[in-house]
Amino acid sequence: MFNALMVDKDAEGKTSAKLQQIDIAQLPAGDVVVDIAYSTVNYKDGLCLGPGGGLVRNYPHIPGIDFAGTVASSDDPRYAPGDQVVLTGWRVGEAHWGGYAQKARVKADWLVPLPAGIDARQAMAVGTAGFTAMLAIMALEDHGIKGGPVLVTGAAGGVGSIATAILANLGHAVAAVTGRPETADYLKSLGATQIVARAEINETTKRPLEAEIWGGCIDAVGSAMLARVLGQVKYGGSVAAVGLAGGADLPASVIPFLLRGVNLLGIDSVMQPYENRLRAWERIAKDLPMDKLEAMIVPATLSDLPQLGRDILKGQVQGRVVVDVNG
Repeated sequence: MFNALMVDKDAEGKTSAKLQQIDIAQLPAGDVVVDIAYSTVNYKDGLCLGPGGGLVRNYPHIPGIDFAGTVASSDDPRYAPGDQVVLTGWRVGEAHWGGYAQKARVKADWLVPLPAGIDARQAMAVGTAGFTAMLAIMALEDHGIKGGPVLVTGAAGGVGSIATAILANLGHAVAAVTGRPETADYLKSLGATQIVARAEINETTKRPLEAEIWGGCIDAVGSAMLARVLGQVKYGGSVAAVGLAGGADLPASVIPFLLRGVNLLGIDSVMQPYENRLRAWERIAKDLPMDKLEAMIVPATLSDLPQLGRDILKGQVQGRVVVDVNG
């Protein structure tokens, strides 16, 4: 028997989360059983823990869209007991039971070996958010960062924090957008060279093109902010869009794409090919300063999760929540 945070729905459709013990036989089918060490809390996790269940596809359910730990048993020759692994994506914590438990059983194809230079705790300080940030940075690099500051919107969030730290470590000037002035010192400690008020980027304008300011952008907000940024990116520059916190609508003109050659790069962390996932984790281990990562960590246990789910939906969580599932 082992501990798990189980979310269930009653006859009236109301969901609730409860810490309970379950048996390994209850886990869904898969090739590999993992002894989970750490998970984390992302925006999607907050939705899954919310009163409506958010993205959960079946009940009862164990949320947690990522985890890191040690292989306990494997029916796949690629993994052996004792191997250190990390998992992000593949609808784990939504359609398949996820990381808020001491064990998980998943398909071998969903796992990635944990690279040298990063341990399970650090991997979950990075989590899906940091993994997504690395995918976005790789996409910008593939298309060429055009010089000048790289804009990061939603910079105090999970994606933005990791993106800021990595970009700064790679030598880029980083302009960090935040709606909370109290996060300015935190963002500067991660390497941001410029703090931009969210209201400044959200100012209404009818001009589809403005002065060329940004050498590239990682946008974790979407909607009106994304539309505004597109008109400020330098010729041939790119915007890697990774989130829809501001909504899915894009009230933008085609003019930045036609007259300035701006690239809009959609980043999806869910079903990345194995080679991309491995490359991203290897880059994280190499390019993310671990001292800055340590400074982001907010420790938590399984019993803390219901409240943390509510807090992250309200935008009240700064840094990276690392859930010690055995704590």
